[in-house]
Amino acid sequence: MTELKRRMLEDMQLRGLSKNTQQSYMDCVKILAKHYNRRPDQLSEDEIRNFFLYLIKEKRLCENTIRIYVYGIKFFFEKTLKRQWPVLNLIRAQKRKRLPVVLSTEEVRKLLSLITIPKNRVCLTTIYSCGLRLSEATHLNVSDIDSERMVIQVRNSKGGRDRCVPLPRRTLDLLRKYWLECRSESWLFPSKTKDGHITNSSIQWCFKVILHESGITKHASVHTLRHSYATHLLESGVDIRIIQGILGHKNPKSTMIYTHLTRKIVKKVQNTVDKLMFDI
Repeated sequence: MTELKRRMLEDMQLRGLSKNTQQSYMDCVKILAKHYNRRPDQLSEDEIRNFFLYLIKEKRLCENTIRIYVYGIKFFFEKTLKRQWPVLNLIRAQKRKRLPVVLSTEEVRKLLSLITIPKNRVCLTTIYSCGLRLSEATHLNVSDIDSERMVIQVRNSKGGRDRCVPLPRRTLDLLRKYWLECRSESWLFPSKTKDGHITNSSIQWCFKVILHESGITKHASVHTLRHSYATHLLESGVDIRIIQGILGHKNPKSTMIYTHLTRKIVKKVQNTVDKLMFDI
């Protein structure tokens, strides 16, 4: 490891950035250096400007990817090299507000019924029934299941926060039956090939396969189960502030997006508009 790389890594650790964020930032700076075939600390402000124009105009990267490049490269130059370049504050990736895909309860039931591997089926069922992020589910320990309080302890989730989520009785029964088969002492969903937890990619691949088998044409992913869970809770009358706490959203605006997705709200608005238009 070069001295420059070590210094940036230490700066990110001092800043409290997650390991995934650290790796993403490192990769961005590495790609920048490879683009010019020079050490990144030898690049000029104009070269940084031209690099981002290349990403936007030629590579046509999406706004989320551009944003990661901005954060990573800006961190390197401003925090590690102590260079306050105006161009780094000029670059803005337009953020599109897309509504998430939501599956109906029937579609969720159909997808989960197609999974033949018990570990994958229980993992994806837990993700849906508890509104978990993928990495939160794969990192669960056996000790995180609190059957007395009927909650799951989600530790060190996004933003480094811990939270408790309600544990449905049916999910607890599935977890108990599954545990009797695997008898894991640490990770709830252990890996077969090494001493660790199941990988995110294996669950993503499983979901991709069953989505294709199901014939459902929605552009869904594992994270769609979390969106669907939140929407189904809202449709069932659960207060949106409670849903915010369950999902671990810091900003209530993140939770409010589900009000645009519930069938009951759409139907209510539709009925109201129909009445307004009756005599027009």
